Amino acid sequence: MPNIIQKNPKVLGGMPVIKGTRIPIARILALFGMNYTLHDIKKEFPQLSKYTKKDLEEIVNYAKRQLAY
Repeated sequence: MPNIIQKNPKVLGGMPVIKGTRIPIARILALFGMNYTLHDIKKEFPQLSKYTKKDLEEIVNYAKRQLAY
């Protein structure tokens, strides 16, 4: 699992979230699916401003690997 993603049973019932936030990975994937850009996502979630495009691409790659199983 990429360093940007964490699972904690005490945070959103253990759903994968962006580390240090309560933002579900599924929400970010849904936004990418609706053609949001990185800029749009950062505007929606200002707490993600410290993350780079590469960081957020790790989320998409993580999801692809999970779906491959």
